[in-house]
Amino acid sequence: MVTRRRMIGAALATGGGVLLLRATVRPAPADAAHTADAAHTADAHDAPGHDAPAHDASAHGTAADPGPDAGPALAPKFAVAMPLAPVLSPVSTDGGTDTYAVTMLRSFARVLPGHRTEVLTYNGAFPGPVIRARSGRPVVVRQTNLLDDPVSVHLHGAAVPADSDGGPMNLLDAGAQRTYRYPNDQPHANLWFHDHAHHAESEHVFRGLSGTYLLTDATESDLPLPAGRYDLPIALRDARFDAAARLVYRMDDPEGRATILANGRPWPKVEVAARKYRLRLLNSSNLRFFSLRLADGGPITWIGSDGGLLERPHTTDTVDLSPGERADVVIDFSRYPVGSSVVLTNSMPPGPAEHIGVVLRFDITRAAHDPSSVPERLRTLPALPAEVARERSVVLTVDETPGAAPRGMIDGKVYDPNRVDAAVAFGTSEIWTVSNGNKDTPHNFHLHLVQFRVLARNGQPPGPEEGGLKDTVRLLPGESVRLQAVFDSYRGRYPYHCHLLDHSAMGMMAQFEVG
Repeated sequence: MVTRRRMIGAALATGGGVLLLRATVRPAPADAAHTADAAHTADAHDAPGHDAPAHDASAHGTAADPGPDAGPALAPKFAVAMPLAPVLSPVSTDGGTDTYAVTMLRSFARVLPGHRTEVLTYNGAFPGPVIRARSGRPVVVRQTNLLDDPVSVHLHGAAVPADSDGGPMNLLDAGAQRTYRYPNDQPHANLWFHDHAHHAESEHVFRGLSGTYLLTDATESDLPLPAGRYDLPIALRDARFDAAARLVYRMDDPEGRATILANGRPWPKVEVAARKYRLRLLNSSNLRFFSLRLADGGPITWIGSDGGLLERPHTTDTVDLSPGERADVVIDFSRYPVGSSVVLTNSMPPGPAEHIGVVLRFDITRAAHDPSSVPERLRTLPALPAEVARERSVVLTVDETPGAAPRGMIDGKVYDPNRVDAAVAFGTSEIWTVSNGNKDTPHNFHLHLVQFRVLARNGQPPGPEEGGLKDTVRLLPGESVRLQAVFDSYRGRYPYHCHLLDHSAMGMMAQFEVG
């Protein structure tokens, strides 16, 4: 089990495209727990999904280094309301299929108050839009690329045919259009979509190319969980700005200067009623790990992960997320008096605690009737096959040979799109033991096509938060996880890789073929 002490205590340092955690960890400010705020703002669920974009075809340039804390100084904390990402409506529902039209384009968003920032978007939205789908009902997305670069749209966590998976070399050229088909032949899950074009995915996602895809089914929708305006998808990430509010992309940031964004806004406030809320948390960062908790140590009920609901809820005070992971949680704000506030904090470095140690603030503004509840039993997961066709060992490393550019590797090899690294027989189950071969660098592991089960972490049973279906798992230095997956949905070639996107961009990626 990954403990909070283990997460925070890892002194992780390296150069190149690797997350640096050299900074001394300091706790969040003690006075952040209950800060009264008399200012009246629009409720989070009434806020617009995004600022109206002004499309601009000019190429984005590389901004100069902003200097110490230039970006964060532009954004006071809790000064803006957290918006909700816009929910897309299908352009057609003919034949039992929901069809969406999405255009990738360069636009502007008001990320920092009083400034416009150039971003890359799906349909002009920053953060990216939400697609709500249902198991058993196919979705078709017609993607049009109006950017200057080739892209590849990957639906992270979905079982889809290889030609719609959005692999790193399955590129959609500038000016071109492609139809992606998502059968949704899987149970409910909190999915997301993002760019996956090899060598470009890191910068494209950093500049905004990601969105949310919520897949539901009767198992989930029949439960009395908080719903509607009390069900909030929240995409968390960090960003770096120069003094002109331009995004500054760089694969290494040794000082960890960062602004924390929630749904595309810096350290926002969220007005809530004194009742239970469901929060769908996504870590959409390139490199940053989060260790989230309420500043007063209040309880958080963890109900789901990447592949949907857990079998049983788990009460905790800390939610740890590596890049690409999702956590589905419920927080009961009825324990706070109307007029009070509570801050969601982050204790994972690097960076000054006054910047990275604060995520957002919940303002409890009114009373509300609450018919919702969290059942003691959420779902029943299918039993894992007793017969295992094969066991594999996978090792993730970054090679930093002096005088050479850092390379990301799996099993000592840099990604080669012409090489099949693992041949998997269709319909079989396999166990993979995935290890972090570095002593000072964190990784994580994402397997396309399948949701897997975590059998063990470092030789011990996984914690309850990893007891459900997963597609991405954390790997701190020296750690290993033992996973079991069933490959019975589609044939073809699919990647597996570290989802610290700078690492995969450097080659920490391989591919398996189901056939």
